[in-house]
Amino acid sequence: MGYGDQQLKDLETTINNTECDAVVIGTPIDLNRIINIKRPSTRVWYDLQEIGSPNLEEVIEEFVKKHRL
Repeated sequence: MGYGDQQLKDLETTINNTECDAVVIGTPIDLNRIINIKRPSTRVWYDLQEIGSPNLEEVIEEFVKKHRL
């Protein structure tokens, strides 16, 4: 799933109009490469390690059932 042009413009505007000390980018792509962030920013990475139950698959299955998707 990607970002459309208007979504990128809106995201850039929102970030740049937000009063903050720094922006933490936790998206799969580096947003600094596609929008102009005028705040100090850093990119973080993460891994998901499932321990026990419910796991991600179970949570999604329950959500899909509950919302009849």
